[in-house]
Amino acid sequence: MGSALSLNGSKTRFEEHSEVSVDETCKRQRLSSSISEENENVRLIPNLPDEISFQILARVPRIFYLNVRLVSRSWKGAIMSTELFNLRKELGTTEEWLYILTKIKDDKLLWYSLDPLSRRWQRLPPMPNVAHEDGYRKGFSGLRMLNMVGSSNKIADVIRGWLGRRDELDRIPFCGSAIGTVDGCLYVLGGFSRASALTSVWRYDPVQNGWSEVSPMSIGRAYCKTGVLNNKLYVVGGVTRGRGGLIPLQSAEVFDPRTGVWSQIPSMPFAKAQVLPTAFLADLLKPIATGMTSYKGKLFVPQSLYYWPFFVDVGGEVYDPETNSWFEMPVGMGEGWPARQAGTKLGAIVDDELYALDPSSSADIATIKVYDYQCDSWKVVSTDVPIHDFAEAESPYLLASLLGKLHVITKDANNNFTVLQANMQNHLHSFPLTPLSPLGNNSSEQTESAAESETDVWKVIAARSAGACELVSCQILGI
Repeated sequence: MGSALSLNGSKTRFEEHSEVSVDETCKRQRLSSSISEENENVRLIPNLPDEISFQILARVPRIFYLNVRLVSRSWKGAIMSTELFNLRKELGTTEEWLYILTKIKDDKLLWYSLDPLSRRWQRLPPMPNVAHEDGYRKGFSGLRMLNMVGSSNKIADVIRGWLGRRDELDRIPFCGSAIGTVDGCLYVLGGFSRASALTSVWRYDPVQNGWSEVSPMSIGRAYCKTGVLNNKLYVVGGVTRGRGGLIPLQSAEVFDPRTGVWSQIPSMPFAKAQVLPTAFLADLLKPIATGMTSYKGKLFVPQSLYYWPFFVDVGGEVYDPETNSWFEMPVGMGEGWPARQAGTKLGAIVDDELYALDPSSSADIATIKVYDYQCDSWKVVSTDVPIHDFAEAESPYLLASLLGKLHVITKDANNNFTVLQANMQNHLHSFPLTPLSPLGNNSSEQTESAAESETDVWKVIAARSAGACELVSCQILGI
């Protein structure tokens, strides 16, 4: 009986086992199928190794990346990875884009990027909102997220504070930040918030398409100047808040993006500001750095003495990173470097040549000059640059070196901001490089020659409706 029971029981268990096995087999097949599909989905491109997929994505123009990242999570991860952009550098597919900072109603700041090849614009994510609570910044605890507005061009309002008119300064929520680029990222440094100079530094990473706060500067600065040497970001001068009002700064520091550390470098001597004939002038005239350009492996910093509403140019000084020291700027460079609104001196390096734009006394006309290092003089290479509404604009133009050519960003007669590209290489060969007269005026023969050779120098490569916005700054990023 036992055998019979056992046999019957075995048959029953066999039948049950058979049913379970069939079910489990079906489940395993479905699971195996789903796992196989998962593995295929993990791959960027089905049936291709990810190494090959990265090679393909690295050759896709950057303008398509915002759409490509929407394909899947794995594609988004690839597009936002440093591996992809390191590969772009190796393959030589890095692209230069133009980034423009504008100010609109209520001093709101907006960033735009331009792909010069496709001539398409994109708007960057909004900058973080920052304002000061206590009047003086102490680390990060004195900040709260509130309202970050301002412009780097209200230096005239700020300087009035030096003369005792600080009520206007106190009404500025945030202004005077400096802009720089290093190691493929944008940096916004310092500025004023509720009349206090900030140490904060914000970084925009185009790979992540987002902003983050990095190590602060050693001292609060507004209207400081920035430049890049050896993949490090230098900051010099500016003003800070003291007991008696605003204090001009001679100090300088440098930021290494790979370590995230700020280091001090020797302060600017401001040698010419130290030899004023009277104590009255020394107290009245405030020395400030009005620009900074990385040129021939050094930092060239033009300087001025300021008393509202006048600027007195006093040449400038040069920082040599090899000797870690400052020396006086060549006289011809300092005296001939043209200044735009509020004494700011802009420069752009194209093929190791330093260019500047010299505004005319009449509206809608400007001149491009190039610095002759051997002769220590500025020479005209282009006249009648189409700069519109120069007298009325707070920041009428910006200069940029993009794709190996000089570019001027300005607002046109239709209230659009326009990107003009100059073909300076051919123009340099065809245009006689006659030095400027001591007064900075061109001779009639030079002007006539310039007019004859001005054909096909400037062309519009992009434009965008600007409305009531104003230009603030521009930078170039290659990634």
